[in-house]
Amino acid sequence: MRHDTVLVCRSLALCAALALAASCGGSGAGEDDGGLPAAPTGVTAAAGSSTSVHVMWNAVRAAPRVSLYEVYRGTTKVDEVPGSRHMVDVTRLRPSTSYVFTVRARNSEGRLGPPGRPVRAATPATVAADDMAPTRPGKVRGRALGSRAVELSWSASRDDRAVVSYDVYQGTAKIHSVGGAQTATVVTGLRPGARYAFTVRARDAADNLSPPGTPVRLTTPGSDDGHSTAPTAFRATSHRAGGAYYLDLRWIPPRTDGVVTEYQVRLDGSAATSLVYGGDAPRDRASYSFYVGRDPGVRLRVRIRARLPDGTWGGFSVERTVTTGAAGG
Repeated sequence: MRHDTVLVCRSLALCAALALAASCGGSGAGEDDGGLPAAPTGVTAAAGSSTSVHVMWNAVRAAPRVSLYEVYRGTTKVDEVPGSRHMVDVTRLRPSTSYVFTVRARNSEGRLGPPGRPVRAATPATVAADDMAPTRPGKVRGRALGSRAVELSWSASRDDRAVVSYDVYQGTAKIHSVGGAQTATVVTGLRPGARYAFTVRARDAADNLSPPGTPVRLTTPGSDDGHSTAPTAFRATSHRAGGAYYLDLRWIPPRTDGVVTEYQVRLDGSAATSLVYGGDAPRDRASYSFYVGRDPGVRLRVRIRARLPDGTWGGFSVERTVTTGAAGG
């Protein structure tokens, strides 16, 4: 699921329509014939607390590709995110204030497309000395809507002031927020035949966070051979330094609707190491080098896979064989 591909559901009919579009490969955005990226569609904004608003939009498919999105509060640019992300939390806002947000796409040639539809969100009033968290959301339920989407619903939490938003998690990763009046959402961009675990937590204006509701475990129908989510152009060589041998890996990250920050490296069929990036995860080409021992002539089989933004593991790359100390290896 893309880290940022949750669509707010205001009615079951809308949920079903969104899920059908996702299942058919619809992105909700087109490509501008003049070379500019199209205006982002599906822009939503909801207060996350008395000082923050969560803004989300649909991916824009364009050629040249979208390299980043710019987020504006009124006429002021307040943030920009990589083209693989479609959500952002705008922070440091004032309580009890109404804001208007727009989003624009910029392509890899630096050309900026038109803004999407303006959306408005109002932050609630701040509450002094509020340290009481909302109750956990109850009756959390979910069902698959085709092979690439699920619908989640829950009963409202209680708070001594008011619930401002609900945070939706896939595994341990927060994937989106919806307004405190919402008790349903559709999660799109999933993989066929994949297992997911979703939880929901409530947040109040003072940023107090409830315990998670009961996890909802779902498996999307269908099957996925993993080819579309595997790293490509995978290469492996070795070099010697300081009397030891190191394995050098290079690859192109899988194309996903979110940022890939973690990879697993497998040697001779077993997990050998994990690679976790911070905020600067590579999107076009990646490389990694690690210690494999001091003995020459050791033959190693290596392949990698990515943990996708929806929390599942993608397909494995092709397997490469490297011999330490060998010419060209």
